[in-house]
Amino acid sequence: MRGDRVEVLIDVGDGVRSFEIVATKDGRRVEVATVRGNVHVSEVTRSGHEVRTAQFMAARVVAIVEHPAAEEAEPRPRKRREPPKDQQALGI
Repeated sequence: MRGDRVEVLIDVGDGVRSFEIVATKDGRRVEVATVRGNVHVSEVTRSGHEVRTAQFMAARVVAIVEHPAAEEAEPRPRKRREPPKDQQALGI
């Protein structure tokens, strides 16, 4: 979902560095996988194609923090358009 993001904290020797991967468009999501000692963080489309990928050595990863997209508390009310003045009422 657009707005999902994953924050990866990496040990760089003299401190910790932060990287963020964000789902930038509607229908995209961020996936995290650990494969052969590497952590893969990918932005993926609905059809499963990877748009961008970041890879980190698992031994250097301090933390992986997933931040889901904020959902609206209540849906916005839909605006109702008034019919044109010259249109007759349906009489229902």
